[in-house]
Amino acid sequence: MRLYTVLFLVAVSLAESVSIKSLVFPSETSTSYVGMVPLKPLNLRAFTLCMRVATELTGRREIVLFAYRTQRADELNVWRELDGRLSFYLVDEPVFFRVPDIGALQTHLCVTWDSSSGAAALFMDGRKSLTKIFKKGHTVQPGGKVIIGQDLDSYVGSFDAKQSFVGEIGDINMWDSVLSDRMIQDMFSGKRVPRGNVFDWETTQLNINGEVVVVNTPQ
Repeated sequence: MRLYTVLFLVAVSLAESVSIKSLVFPSETSTSYVGMVPLKPLNLRAFTLCMRVATELTGRREIVLFAYRTQRADELNVWRELDGRLSFYLVDEPVFFRVPDIGALQTHLCVTWDSSSGAAALFMDGRKSLTKIFKKGHTVQPGGKVIIGQDLDSYVGSFDAKQSFVGEIGDINMWDSVLSDRMIQDMFSGKRVPRGNVFDWETTQLNINGEVVVVNTPQ
């Protein structure tokens, strides 16, 4: 009976173990990128966008972390700026946050925005920035493309290697609402939260291009 109990516990442990994939961009290129297929159109009056990211790129170098573009404009981009600030853009207009640098150690990053109030905030490793008022009344338009690793300078795809991402990025999830501070903190600490309804990293289709390597890490 004792042996059966041990075997049962081992089987349960194996069944509960999971791995999470991440995307490694090993070098600066204008050809490596990943397309993400959303679960629903990005017709957004609020959102929470989260990811885990690490990079050793330093100095005065822009890095694009998330790019969503329609034929009309860059609807939603997330950047590390030349001076190290983090930002996100809605229709080419930015809001900036002066926060600690992203480095080789993995950072859990979330940005939140609500159109009704204009409230925009950034979370790093569960810690929330100040709130800024940005693009009140705006709506993110659907019908575009989401790219990881490059900035879409045009809808058909025109990339600048000097803006490309080099490093590791993953656990990219997006909701069409603003998550509570507690849920974002739980996500950072590894607790299960409701899956993203715009992008769910566990199920979202990824289209890999170039030298990107998909790595699965046991959790």
